Amino acid sequence: MALEKLNAPRKGIQVIARAASVLRALENETDGLSLGQIAKATDLSRSTVQRIVDALAEEHFVIGASPTSRVKLGPAILRMASNSSFNFVEFIRPYIAQLSKETGETVDVSEMQKKRTVFVDQVVGSARLNIVSPVGEAFPLHCLASGKAMLATLSDGEVRKLLGHKALEQHTAATVSDLDELLKELAKIRKAGVAHDHEEHLEGVSAVGAALQEPGGTLYAISIPVPTVRFKHSKRELQAALLRCRSEIIEQIEN
Repeated sequence: MALEKLNAPRKGIQVIARAASVLRALENETDGLSLGQIAKATDLSRSTVQRIVDALAEEHFVIGASPTSRVKLGPAILRMASNSSFNFVEFIRPYIAQLSKETGETVDVSEMQKKRTVFVDQVVGSARLNIVSPVGEAFPLHCLASGKAMLATLSDGEVRKLLGHKALEQHTAATVSDLDELLKELAKIRKAGVAHDHEEHLEGVSAVGAALQEPGGTLYAISIPVPTVRFKHSKRELQAALLRCRSEIIEQIEN
């Protein structure tokens, strides 16, 4: 009897985990999936999937994708999603606070709004000399680490359409104002996962940035602006810390 009580919570957790994996498999599948496809995607047996789908269907979490034999997300879960108030910036704040504590530097969170990168949150670092920009301030995408990181998530065609074909605004001697040159840099950013700003918007200020996309599709970036004199010696460490922070956030979002 004691063993049964011990195993009961574990079995309950396993059932919830399996149901969650079925729901995740159906995410973005507008035409639905067959039971066999769900079984393959979740690594569960077809009979187990059948039982889970039947239970979820009773609660309207999934429905039949008529006239096929497939199933897709149902009105109950869609209604719950539409009524949720998930605040992505608030969600990642503990992570950027930890990143700032770890590096001693200011950490910014930016959002892509049309052709601009807009600061939406910030944790000021503990270093004696910090780079601080007011939350709500907007900057061009092409000359900030945050902006370039977000641009790198788009295709070259999307970048051209967004920025146009004219010369990009020059802010310092280091600003990349030629769109073709910027596209070459974005290709490197896609491979590295991080973007850099070497005094391209403001002399004396450099930065490293990485992009994030929240579940609803909005593009954000986390960046660490640093006085160039200090950035030269800490670039690799800042980049590694930023990538770890980004990975932790993504892991929490996806799990």
